[in-house]
Amino acid sequence: MASQLDTVMTFDAAEAQFEACYLPLFQESEQRMGHPDTVARSEAWSNFIDALHANQEISDWQVSNWEHPDCCND
Repeated sequence: MASQLDTVMTFDAAEAQFEACYLPLFQESEQRMGHPDTVARSEAWSNFIDALHANQEISDWQVSNWEHPDCCND
């Protein structure tokens, strides 16, 4: 549980970290497929924010209410 946190990561910071660290991993294989793998991107985002929550970097509300970023739908 990550309730009552003094500081949390913002959505914009989480999205930037995801795009810098995880998105390049998908883009290489997507070039071979010829299209974005939105299912894999969405699953990776969900796992990413679950990890942020487990590490108490985001709150219970954030993990429950954040939408997938635009990069998961490209």
